[in-house]
Amino acid sequence: MKTTIDIPENVLSEAIRHTGAKTKREAVVAAVEDFNRRHRLATLAKRLYGSMPNLMTREDLQAMREDRQGETAR
Repeated sequence: MKTTIDIPENVLSEAIRHTGAKTKREAVVAAVEDFNRRHRLATLAKRLYGSMPNLMTREDLQAMREDRQGETAR
């Protein structure tokens, strides 16, 4: 779809730098795809929240990592 939009040059330059795009179009497409992916993941996270009570928490994972670091230090 062909669309004309006015994007501030500094915003577009930063998008090009972050995406590694070679063209303005490539940077915009990459940014929109990333936005859409993040939105889908957020929606999925909301739907799954609380549905897996036995799933490891961040605190469980951190404790496991600390235990492993203690074992390798011995």
